[in-house]
Amino acid sequence: MTLLSYHLVMGAGGFDTVGSPAFSAEESARYRAAGWWSDTTLSDAVRRNAELSPGRAAYVDHPGGLLTWSEFDCGATILAEQLADVGVLRGDRVAVWHGDSAAIHVLFIAIERCGAVVVGLGARAGPREIVDILRQTRPKILISDQQHSSVAADVAVEYPVSLLVLGGHRAVPALRVETEPGVLDSDCRLGPDDVFLINSTSGTTGRPKCVVHTQNRWHYFHLKAVAHGLLTADDVFLPVIATPFGFGIWTSHTTPIHLGATVVVLDRFSTRAAAAAIAAHRVSVLCCVSTQLTMLMADAGCRDYDLSSLRVVFTGGEAVPYRPAAEFEELTGAKILQFYGSNETGLLSGTTLDDERQRRLRTAGRVVPEMSVRLFDGDRDVTTTGHGQPACRGPATSLGYLDGTDHDTLFTADGWMRMGDLCEIDAEGYLTVTGRISEFIVRGGKNISAAQVEDAVLTHPAIAVAAAVAMPDPVFGEKVCLYAELVGSHTLELAELLNHLLSLGYSKELLPERLIVVDELPRSSGGKVAKSALREDIRARMEVDDEHC
Repeated sequence: MTLLSYHLVMGAGGFDTVGSPAFSAEESARYRAAGWWSDTTLSDAVRRNAELSPGRAAYVDHPGGLLTWSEFDCGATILAEQLADVGVLRGDRVAVWHGDSAAIHVLFIAIERCGAVVVGLGARAGPREIVDILRQTRPKILISDQQHSSVAADVAVEYPVSLLVLGGHRAVPALRVETEPGVLDSDCRLGPDDVFLINSTSGTTGRPKCVVHTQNRWHYFHLKAVAHGLLTADDVFLPVIATPFGFGIWTSHTTPIHLGATVVVLDRFSTRAAAAAIAAHRVSVLCCVSTQLTMLMADAGCRDYDLSSLRVVFTGGEAVPYRPAAEFEELTGAKILQFYGSNETGLLSGTTLDDERQRRLRTAGRVVPEMSVRLFDGDRDVTTTGHGQPACRGPATSLGYLDGTDHDTLFTADGWMRMGDLCEIDAEGYLTVTGRISEFIVRGGKNISAAQVEDAVLTHPAIAVAAAVAMPDPVFGEKVCLYAELVGSHTLELAELLNHLLSLGYSKELLPERLIVVDELPRSSGGKVAKSALREDIRARMEVDDEHC
């Protein structure tokens, strides 16, 4: 197998070449011949939209102003010229620490037009995580919004990097520095097979790993999203996932830009803000992680808003609880769809509008043929159906981790990219996640799926969001500890929850042995529940308990 060499850019503008095992030259040619990969970049698409629909809304900062496609295109060029004047060259890395708004999308396109690479930082990430990512990615410049500027200044001392603050009007965001418009070299533009983005894993499993992306992997994902959800330029999107992460990139940036559709942006997610935005802008496509959808479904106040414009809800990250999801579909008339995959792999499977509700809400959809999904038992290839750890090889995958870090665990020996889950694939090709390899609670030698515990307890009407983690036990090794956010003013005791689960016939092995009710579960930068923080919390609580014994 001949490996393609991909250019991973150095901070001073030079290039080093790293071979990625994700694609061979022959495979890349096949993906392009099949139409899965394109010659059109996101910058090209923005310019096309500005020419064809100059006055149409591109991004709407709810509840504020509107950015047209013409303003987007012009603003990106002006900002790119500013970046060129401060010395950004083709191949440089530019770190972006910015909240969700129209401006971050203009900035991403401006960086692309300089031929530089975005290092995407989560707006909710803490300074320690930011410094860690900067050390790994070695950017030339760090750009922050005003909200992050003071902390960013401290970060720039911890990791020496030039700091610039993005201000200006939403239609023409500008760097707060004196510049003369630079000249953009026509040869500096990125192609769809070049690296355009480095982001990180969500941080739920420890130190973030930096993932390397081309535009074409997301172009392929875009094509599947359009096919599964029958998306068009007339759709209005509301993505409530942080822009720099995988789910956020395709829902807020890649797909709307390629379609020329309108995107409504919230600077911070809340259930009422999301419901208000859906009603005000007649949103037809909602994109959120499962936890956010669960919160939306649990908030009775959201029923006061007109959600009837919703047609499709794309969700993912974790399983969606069936009962409230079905009720949400009945209430809104929308269909809930999901793709199964990761920031690294893209998609392995997905549900479609044609799938019946049982399939859409109880499985992760049918395996995508061109992703060549295989199931493994360790390093042993099992089958394309059955039970095992899934891995894939196809047009949606990233190039892997920056500098090849941990590629021995990410890839199999023959180049298939692994997921960190255990799954079942049935005879019809539908995939169901049975648990995460690192999220099994081993009680007395018995593997207990945290996902199954969470599914079970979410049948209780008082529980809005749940997370099951292992708590240490001197006899059994581990026991099940449940953290929960409750609905409204509800209260809940462990005994009541156990009686509820037993009355429904759940296995005793799925019963939590400790219940901790919290106002809000900790979230990672990507919006998922940060289970590593919960595991640390329960260990600390048990140490305090031991001291008082």
